[in-house]
Amino acid sequence: MVSDITRMQIERLSLDGTRPLIICDVDEVVVHFLRALEAFLAGRQCWLDPASFALNGNVRRRETNEPVSTDELGDLLHAFFAAETANFEAIEGAADGLGALSAHADIVMLTNLPETYYDDRRQNLERHGMAYPVVVNSGPKGPAVDLLVGTRSAPVIFLDDSPSNIESVRETVPHTHIVHFMQDERFARHINDFGDIFLATDNWAETTDRLGELLVRMD
Repeated sequence: MVSDITRMQIERLSLDGTRPLIICDVDEVVVHFLRALEAFLAGRQCWLDPASFALNGNVRRRETNEPVSTDELGDLLHAFFAAETANFEAIEGAADGLGALSAHADIVMLTNLPETYYDDRRQNLERHGMAYPVVVNSGPKGPAVDLLVGTRSAPVIFLDDSPSNIESVRETVPHTHIVHFMQDERFARHINDFGDIFLATDNWAETTDRLGELLVRMD
């Protein structure tokens, strides 16, 4: 199910359906979400326990080590996005990598983020040299990717760090070339092998080289 907001943003895009399309996540793929979140939590006497690939249950109070409630976590995340979305640091090689790949493909940034922070996200990416169209989504990304792909005959590449989004896209748009990008080894250790995907990587040097080779073959 695609939200009305996501659908409207996708319908407004002007993409060349004959070119390959790269659909790229933002947090922990091109910007340091966790680095910023951990600094934010420290200022509120909390810390992030990398005990599993999840935030709920893993944000703990420093004084008691007890996890914050689901409701409080929601409040913390909204405060975090409001304060820091415009200030995230870029992941090394992301801007240069996407810049090189953009010579061969259209690029859309598909991010799970409350729509309220759309402008902050877009401006943050632009400051880092990644001025590509941004679409905000909620929930699994497969339906949004399906809508982005539409009747496109050209190849599609999807990059994300989330196992649930990888599985959603693989099930919904099975012909997609999937890249699982996971740079934080504390959380990568919790993820099982996906099996048949194009690439599992933790850096943009390898991502750029492999996708560049793929796109050249597609020309």
